[in-house]
Amino acid sequence: FERSIERVPLGLIAIVAPWNYPFLTSVNAIIPALAAGNVIVLKHSDQTPVVADRYAAAFQQAGLPEGVFRHLHMDHEQIARLLADSRVDHLCFTGSVRAGHAVQSALSNRFVGTGLELGGKDPAYVRADADLEDAIVNLADGAFFNSGQSCCGIERIYVDREIYQDFVDGMTAEAEKLTLGNPLEETTTLGPMVRARDADAVRTQTEKAIVAGAKPLVEPKRFSMNEAGSPYLAPQVLVEVDHSMDIMTEETFGPVVGIMPVTSDDEAVKLMNDSQYGLTASIWSRDIARAQDLGRQVETGTLYVNRCDYLDPALAWTGIKNSGRGTTLSVVGYETLTRPKSYHARLLD
Repeated sequence: FERSIERVPLGLIAIVAPWNYPFLTSVNAIIPALAAGNVIVLKHSDQTPVVADRYAAAFQQAGLPEGVFRHLHMDHEQIARLLADSRVDHLCFTGSVRAGHAVQSALSNRFVGTGLELGGKDPAYVRADADLEDAIVNLADGAFFNSGQSCCGIERIYVDREIYQDFVDGMTAEAEKLTLGNPLEETTTLGPMVRARDADAVRTQTEKAIVAGAKPLVEPKRFSMNEAGSPYLAPQVLVEVDHSMDIMTEETFGPVVGIMPVTSDDEAVKLMNDSQYGLTASIWSRDIARAQDLGRQVETGTLYVNRCDYLDPALAWTGIKNSGRGTTLSVVGYETLTRPKSYHARLLD
């Protein structure tokens, strides 16, 4: 007998891509899907439609055969019709949890694979033995980079009580160093959010936490462009927060971070896991072995040690709980864009 297993293309892959990293998030699905032998229909965000046009132009220039890559500008109703079409063999979707449920509903009568990268409320834990200065600088970057509009951005931080005040002081100082302004100007280090209504939603969540007892440490008046109804939003560091507040449990997707003191590793892990999300988490410690041991207890798709908010193409990008399902990147990501096909031949004389 000759027996073997090959991985073959799924067929037509529908990709629904977001606006916040319009090339990076979409290329993670587009290039592997093409390399695996599939054809693609891309629907990009209505905030970034020209990205889809540029993909098409690049593939045409590269000599990609006609029809292998298509892009469509569609509304929500048209997306639902696309997903219900029997010609679609797989979906790669990045977006909110609410949109993820809508996608599942649209596919409810079809047995097709789905890759869903949804929301996040990614935590960090800073142990007493961490390199404090390094943790402050990098976690500030993880919280405020891209105005906090990152799926794997840091939104909540738990710090050993022994170093808590020093850490909070350092994070506040890093936030106050930022320059809010026009992203086309070289001096700007914090640009606007994607829409004024999104910035106002973050303001509302922050104000709700303050009413509930949270203490803001950054004076918004330091940032001249920050005002209600504007997409320009000042960074904020909140303390005296807890998990009864949305700011510590619901996705913020803006330049605001809540910080809580903890007294043990067990308490930190418990709080990190007290979430409907599970995309990434980070632990900051000089004891790598202990950090990795704690990481095995954290419910997350990716566990970082002494870094955060980073994609490595060699590693599987995946989430658990309401952060989604499926995988992109790495060899595992290729497996989700193909299916196994078995061959079994009895040899004759």
